[in-house]
Amino acid sequence: MREELLNMREEALHDIEKARDLKELNDIRIKYLGKKGKLTAILRGMANLRPEERPAIGKLANEIKEVIEEEFSKKSNELKEIVKNERLKREEIDVTIPSKVAIGHKHPLTLVLDEIKQIFLGLGYEIVEGPEIELDYYNFEALNIPKDHPARDMQDTFYITEDILLRTHTSPVQVRTMERRKPPIKVIVPGRVYRSDEVDATHSPVFHQVEGLLVGKNVTMADLKGTLITFAKMFYGEERKVRFRPSYFPFTEPSAEMDISCIACNGKGCRVCSYTGWLEILGCGMVHPNVLRNSGYDPEELTGFAFGMGLERIAMLKYGISDMRLFFENDLRFLEQF
Repeated sequence: MREELLNMREEALHDIEKARDLKELNDIRIKYLGKKGKLTAILRGMANLRPEERPAIGKLANEIKEVIEEEFSKKSNELKEIVKNERLKREEIDVTIPSKVAIGHKHPLTLVLDEIKQIFLGLGYEIVEGPEIELDYYNFEALNIPKDHPARDMQDTFYITEDILLRTHTSPVQVRTMERRKPPIKVIVPGRVYRSDEVDATHSPVFHQVEGLLVGKNVTMADLKGTLITFAKMFYGEERKVRFRPSYFPFTEPSAEMDISCIACNGKGCRVCSYTGWLEILGCGMVHPNVLRNSGYDPEELTGFAFGMGLERIAMLKYGISDMRLFFENDLRFLEQF
């Protein structure tokens, strides 16, 4: 029995040393010192010892128990210290951090885009996106703007190679969508676009657009006007008046510019609207037959309409902002107003 006790002590000390956490250490304590532990099991065998052997074995058992309990205590304190240090690292407090931290919010352009998305989602449109680095074919040729066409001068952009460029509008995504899908198609295409414009209060080489496309059977200009009038009144208010003026875009025919009554003067005439009473917000028109053909559609069977708006312009009119550069300068004095 003496040998059993000494072996159990060595085994217990080894297990205690290897314990990795407090739960494991507690399981080891129960294993050796519990009511059904190894030490208890060994001591039950003392009844079989000769009377003169029992005092020595009893003394040895108590000594071993004390040694094991002392090691348990040391290991427990060691593991508790490790746990405390790890918690302190995780919960470290930097007293130099301001007690009141400003909570961020969405950028005004994002707020406006979210509102536009919700309106068109409610009208049954789907949101699609596409690459900002585009092929010349999709950016121009598929949209009825062949090489050397004068309309390219209005959309001068940044070329990577002769055939690869930064897109000047999100219209290429409309062509890509028509190539992949069968009609009816009803989508809006938001995204970042690029043109080599001088930076001023109303121009930027990087800006954002939201374009829309609807293609199906018997789609007419009346459908286009009804959709955009609904959008304008939902976005700018029911009292807003709308008008359409003839215009030109290579990818639509007929084409139009859409104006709303001036937000500042309600159509009476002021400096904001150059005393006309109207503000232009977007361009639109019926999809040109050549664009339908380039996308694999038969213009004798299908028609459609498209529209496009500059997100910055829409936001400037909505919030009464006079300088487009404010959207990109990250001035908190400006951004905190939204």
